[in-house]
Amino acid sequence: MIRTGTTVEQMVRAISDMIVTGEILPGAKLDEVSLAVRFDVSRTPVREALRELGAMGLVVREPNRSALVTNVTESYLHSMFEAMAELEAICARLSAERMTVDERRALELEHRASMRLVHAGAEEEYSAHNTEFHTRLYRGAHNDHVFEMVMQTRARLAPFRRAQFRLPGRLAKSYEEHGRIVTAIMRADAAAAGQAAYSHVEIVSDASAVFATAGE
Repeated sequence: MIRTGTTVEQMVRAISDMIVTGEILPGAKLDEVSLAVRFDVSRTPVREALRELGAMGLVVREPNRSALVTNVTESYLHSMFEAMAELEAICARLSAERMTVDERRALELEHRASMRLVHAGAEEEYSAHNTEFHTRLYRGAHNDHVFEMVMQTRARLAPFRRAQFRLPGRLAKSYEEHGRIVTAIMRADAAAAGQAAYSHVEIVSDASAVFATAGE
């Protein structure tokens, strides 16, 4: 990850993970020159990475000053997850009503295939699967405006959602939670799908709260 040719996306992921897990603490300065040396890149991609981290709410930057790591409180993190739970519930309900036969089948097959990642304890690979699983759920709602809102909210929460998979047993529990969503969608049970998705995000919120950088 930290090598010549590191992309902005990789830097954003690496730095956000360090912030969320406490390797970089609130108030710490993120100096462009130091980061450029660390990732072996020019300062231009570093600036772009810091801009994206700022959009995610993890970094604050004033003109002509170093970027600073923000203090993400448990309360604020909860408020974002609360919104996410509502949005995912909407997507699941609409997916249960609107997904095509092919879309439902693809969701089911992808979910089943992820069991091997659970057995292998493959956190990184399961995290990537998790992103794809939820994207299918959002697209299955066939509502462009809802898709835009849920993707924006997910981007803010991405580092915390990745961090949850570091917790013991979380992969298996996530798989079970996904299974309840898939079962409801396959049955075209909108109410059950919405409830399963809402409960899933609530559980993710509780798991991710462990990584809030500071309490209130």
